[in-house]
Amino acid sequence: METSKLYVGNLTYSVDDKQLEELFSQYGDVKSVKIIERKGFGFVEMGTAEEAEKAKEALNETEFEGRRLRIDEARPPRPRREFNSRY
Repeated sequence: METSKLYVGNLTYSVDDKQLEELFSQYGDVKSVKIIERKGFGFVEMGTAEEAEKAKEALNETEFEGRRLRIDEARPPRPRREFNSRY
């Protein structure tokens, strides 16, 4: 992995930042957790890329709070297009 930030998908809406931090802290230092409300996904930033890789390998496709997690390396955000832009 190139970055220490992970995308965490297929979350149940009742999961909070603290629960996700506790889950991922088993695999290293958790720098930040951000759940996107009412979207079913979030982001976890680990201390190092190695810790992120370890957490991804251990937790991807595992069940958490009744749902199977989808974990991948977070991609950088795409630039937003202007509303009136044709391209």
